[in-house]
Amino acid sequence: MTTSIGDRIRSLREFRDLTQEQLADRAGVHVDTIRKLEQGQRQSARINTLRALARALDVQLERLVGQPTVTQQLTDDGGGLIALRDAIQDIAAIPGVPTNDDLEDPPTEQTWVDSVKSATSRYWRGEYSELSSTLPLLLRDGRAVARETPTERVWQQLALAYQLAACLATQAGHADWAYTAVEKQLAAAARASDPLMEGMGVSTLSWVLLRQGRWEQAQDIAVRKAEALEPSFLRGTPSQFAVYGNLLVAAATPAARRDDHERAIDLLSSAEAAAVRSGPVRAYGTAFSVVDVRTQKVNISLAGEDSRPEKALEFAGEVDVERISRPVHSAAYRVDVAQAQYQTGDSEAALTTLLEVEEEQPEWIKLQALATATVREMLEAERRRNTPLRSLAARLGVDPAL
Repeated sequence: MTTSIGDRIRSLREFRDLTQEQLADRAGVHVDTIRKLEQGQRQSARINTLRALARALDVQLERLVGQPTVTQQLTDDGGGLIALRDAIQDIAAIPGVPTNDDLEDPPTEQTWVDSVKSATSRYWRGEYSELSSTLPLLLRDGRAVARETPTERVWQQLALAYQLAACLATQAGHADWAYTAVEKQLAAAARASDPLMEGMGVSTLSWVLLRQGRWEQAQDIAVRKAEALEPSFLRGTPSQFAVYGNLLVAAATPAARRDDHERAIDLLSSAEAAAVRSGPVRAYGTAFSVVDVRTQKVNISLAGEDSRPEKALEFAGEVDVERISRPVHSAAYRVDVAQAQYQTGDSEAALTTLLEVEEEQPEWIKLQALATATVREMLEAERRRNTPLRSLAARLGVDPAL
């Protein structure tokens, strides 16, 4: 049986022992919205309303909208999300716990480093099923390589592998696993004596905290780390600018979620200035450029209660999609554009955009709460039958019989 958003709201509200009026007051939404959702008169609400309800109910947004938390393919080779959890939460690494640590000989340092590079490319291409089947072994091999060859290069690459694990776990809806992975990323970065890798770890942690609804902390740690790593505009290296800029971008999103759009734009303006200074950079498992920053201006315009879709589309006019280097980033940006198109009344353009994203990233889009929420909104307003929208809704796991 499928459960609606209204079903989940009612169940969580009753579990929290709240009346509809009390929940409405906590979330800052109209009680009629909650009543209609729970009674099935409405099947969805605006994404910012859903975020407010999730925060008031003390759950992650993914729990409320029913986002899938598994990859599509199953594996028989010891991989998958449960194996990833076990690799992140490594029992053998806990002091005082007896384990049967009978490991095979680890790969050579260079072979393993090449595997980390390949895994990073898979993540940014959106190949999550394949990555989830290989990343658990990659982490185990990395720890073994670090025991055999504890060079700063190995520790730096192990930090990057944990960063991948944190990002994949977050995408799959497991922010608690991701938090542990970031802890291990930062520990490995310290062993590597690499402050920039530590900076990327804090940027990743900020994203994890954002997904947990811890917006103030997500903003604060990213700003503090950016201030600590701020490069000299005369002597800074491209990698320094890239990490510094990523931290500013990480801080901008929670600022916008807190409805401080002026602060968010200030942060992104500083990030864009850093990107102009550095030029396009690929470092520490990510990419940084002017176009990367400009896509985030679209995103923050849709965040918080004060959503500004017209402004989002205005910012989108400054983005050259062809210059976005990472396929998953391009997809995320276009999902934001689809939300803005729908909110400004252009449902046909929104559907076209979402279908294009699905064609390019069929696995990735199923894990995106914003895409699912947008389709729910569109489907509720749809009055025709047998449209491409209903087919898309079915593929994303949204009940088309609304």
